Amino acid sequence: MIDFRGSLGGFCRWLSRKPISISKMPKLFSIDHSNPPADLIEHSAQILASGGIVVFPTETFYGIAADTQSPDGLMKLAKLKDREAEKPFPLIVSSVSQLDSLVSEISTFVQKIMDFYWPGPLTLVMEAKPGVHPKLLSNNNGIGVRLSPWPIAQALAKALDRAITATSANLAGHPPVSRVADLDPAVAEAVDLVLDGGATPGGLASTVLDVRTDPPRVLRQGPIQIPGAVQ
Repeated sequence: MIDFRGSLGGFCRWLSRKPISISKMPKLFSIDHSNPPADLIEHSAQILASGGIVVFPTETFYGIAADTQSPDGLMKLAKLKDREAEKPFPLIVSSVSQLDSLVSEISTFVQKIMDFYWPGPLTLVMEAKPGVHPKLLSNNNGIGVRLSPWPIAQALAKALDRAITATSANLAGHPPVSRVADLDPAVAEAVDLVLDGGATPGGLASTVLDVRTDPPRVLRQGPIQIPGAVQ
C-alpha cells in the first residue's frame, strides 16, 4: 500500500494556514475513534460537501462516506465500487431527525425498533421520500439507514448535517476490511481522505431489516437478531 500518512499535529498546523487548499492535504490521518478532533471532522465534512469521498471506521468495518446530497460524490463512489446499478448505498445518520429528509414516514412500530436497537449495527429499510438520489434507492423505492454507535461515523454525519453513505471500503466482490492497512490500493488511491481509527470490531456486517412489511423481513442477518422477523 502506498504510504500517504500524515500526522494529526501536522494537520492542525496545516489547517491553521490560509487559504485552505484541499489538494495539499495529506490523505491519511490517525484519529482517536472515541474522541475524534473537531477540526479534522469538520474538514472531512467539507471534503464530502465538495463532492469528495472519505474512508472512515464504523462499529463493524471501514466504510466509504459520500454526501447523500452530492451527485458528484455519489457518482464518484459508484465508479469506485463498480457495483450493480440496482444495489443502493446504505446510509448512516447522526440522529433520528436526519431521517426527515429521507423517509416518507416512521410508524410507531418502527420508532420502537429504533428506540430499542439504535444506535447499533441495524440497517432499517424504509420507504424513501420523493427526490432522494437514485443511487440510494432499491428498485422498490427502499432506503437503508442506520444510526451507528461509532463516534467518528456519528460525528461525520453530524458535521455534514445530513446522512452519509456507509458502503464498505472495498471493491465489489472483495471482503470488507477492519484495518486501514488492508485497504485495496485502488480504494486508497481513489478516495480523498482516510480516517484511520485503528482496528474496527469486524465480525458480521449490520443486520438489514425491511420494516415496510408486516412482519418485518430480514434481508441480511448480522449481529442483531430481531424476534418475530421473517427471513
